[in-house]
Amino acid sequence: MLPIPAEELNGSGTLGPYWTFYRAVAAEQLNRWLPADPSVILDLSGGRGRWSGQAARAGHRVIEVLDFRRTVDAQSRLRDADRVRHVRADDLAFLPDASVDAVLAEERAMSVELMAESAMNDVARVLRPGGRALVCVDSLVLGMAILAEQEQWQHLRQTGEVMLVPWPDGSITRCFSSGQLRELLMGAGLEVEWMRPRTVLSPSTVDHVLSSDGRALNYLVRTELEAQPNDDDTVGIHLVASARKTESGRP
Repeated sequence: MLPIPAEELNGSGTLGPYWTFYRAVAAEQLNRWLPADPSVILDLSGGRGRWSGQAARAGHRVIEVLDFRRTVDAQSRLRDADRVRHVRADDLAFLPDASVDAVLAEERAMSVELMAESAMNDVARVLRPGGRALVCVDSLVLGMAILAEQEQWQHLRQTGEVMLVPWPDGSITRCFSSGQLRELLMGAGLEVEWMRPRTVLSPSTVDHVLSSDGRALNYLVRTELEAQPNDDDTVGIHLVASARKTESGRP
C-alpha cells in the first residue's frame, strides 16, 4: 500500500472513494467488536459523536469524553442523548476503578495523546475484569511518509524508537509499530486479542473497483475484513488492536 499524502488524511483530498471505504470498514469493525449484551462503554475518540452514536444505537450506554479543542455536532448529541452521557475532562479521574465494560479509543486517540502509557494505564484501571479496549493509532508507515514529505531524512532511520511526527497544522502525532502498540497494551496489563492495519487494500484498488461499480462497496468491506494481515505494520496508515483486561490484571 502506498503511503497516503498528508493532505489526504482528513478526508478532504482527492481520495473520496477510499475514505468512503475506510469509514465503512471502521464502522463494520466496530459492529463486530461491540459486546453482544447491553454494556457501559467509555468513548475516548475525541467528542465527534460518531462512535458513541453507533454504540448507543446498538443498545449500549456510552460515556463520551469530549475534547475541549473541538466543537461537537449538536444534532448528534441530541439524537443519542438518551444513551450517551457527555463529559468534558482532561483525564479519567472522574471514573472509579472497574466501572466500564469497554473502551473505544478511535480517531487515533492514543497517537494524539503523547503520554500514551499513562492514558492506557488509566484505561486499564477503569475497565472491569474481562472488559475490552479497541485502540486505533497512527502507524510507522504514516509517520515515515510525513517525514519524507518534510524531507526529514535523518529521522527515518529511528524506527526502533518512539516516533513523534510534526504535522503541518502544528500538532504532533505519535506513530507506532505493531510491536510498540503491543508493548503499550501489555504494559497496561491488557491481553492483546488481535492487531491489524485498518485497511490493506490500496486506495488505487478501492478507487478502481468503486468507479467501475458503486455497488461493490459491501464486497470490498467484506474482502478487507476477511484478510488476515497478522499485525503487519508495513502496510496501512493506521493500526487497530483489540485488547482484554484479564481477571488478574496481567497479560
